[in-house]
Amino acid sequence: MKIIDIYIIKKFLGTFFYAISLLIIIVIVFDVSENIDEFLDRNAPLHEILFNYYLNFIPYFINLFSYLFTFISVIFFTSKMAYNSEIVAILSSGVSFYRMLRPYMISALLLAAMSFYLSNFLIPKTNIQRREFKDKYIEGLEQDLEKNIHMQINPGTFVYMEYYNTSGNTGQKFTLEEIRNNQLRVKLTAERIRWDSASGRWELFNYFIREIRDTSENLRRGRSLDTTIKLKPEDLLVIKEDFEEMNYWQLRAKIESERLKGSQDVKVYEIEHHKRMASPFATIVLTLIGVSLSSRRVRGGIGMHLGLGIAITFAFILFLQISTVFATNGNLSPSLAAWVPNIIFGIVAAFLIRIAPK
Repeated sequence: MKIIDIYIIKKFLGTFFYAISLLIIIVIVFDVSENIDEFLDRNAPLHEILFNYYLNFIPYFINLFSYLFTFISVIFFTSKMAYNSEIVAILSSGVSFYRMLRPYMISALLLAAMSFYLSNFLIPKTNIQRREFKDKYIEGLEQDLEKNIHMQINPGTFVYMEYYNTSGNTGQKFTLEEIRNNQLRVKLTAERIRWDSASGRWELFNYFIREIRDTSENLRRGRSLDTTIKLKPEDLLVIKEDFEEMNYWQLRAKIESERLKGSQDVKVYEIEHHKRMASPFATIVLTLIGVSLSSRRVRGGIGMHLGLGIAITFAFILFLQISTVFATNGNLSPSLAAWVPNIIFGIVAAFLIRIAPK
């Protein structure tokens, strides 16, 4: 690398980490002021507040706004270089605009790789302690499915429960149906069902089993029956944003599991999976837009560039939120929802690079 490459990389990464460090401090101050009452009311220990919650909060926050601060950092230091005529000097010395982009791309790729690692591997680990603290001292994250539970536990095997009580691990009006080749083969019903944690089995009360053969049926009934069903009490709980604790491979496995159950929540996990892939790429796209916008010296200086940069950033976030809502509540593909902002702003980046000063 040339001296100019090292110079730009230092400015890029230095501005990014400086800006996001300042914002982390501000956000922590606001978070403390918002949650101080819960900490005091629930007697949260100081060492847990510092190390279990806020220390694990830092990587989560860095990744959450990494592409935003990448863009703002590029706008800030590049417009300052343009204002000081450094960009003009670089281009006048025979360095092409595309060659000048090299250190920007190196820095953006480093930040994109960091974002990918944080979101898919490190943050899921740190989120375990952070979410445990949050569940204990701020807000409960577990929610019972409770009523009218429908799910597929195996290919062709469906269960229904009218009501489930997590405190007693008991359910009412239980039905299991096994379907093969689009025909009902086994139907099991029970007035009540209870989970035995010692044996890891379900106990059915006042049960009725109907087995259908090709030309005959076998009927059985009884007062109680111990049986193994591929269903556990935790499958009957909804944990708010539990994907935050899942790494790349666990999230993919969860998607397959929810798809097998026929769960409506499968889209939420698919959107999260594609967001983790798309967000690092957004760092590169926004870097290209930032360089193209701020490399020209304009009237209004840095303030004009920063204002335009913040407007574009919020437009990007708005596009992402709108597409996410359409994917969650509509028919938009989760993969398309995550990648639409990158596609649209990628086209904008290509246009801006083309008209940038050469």
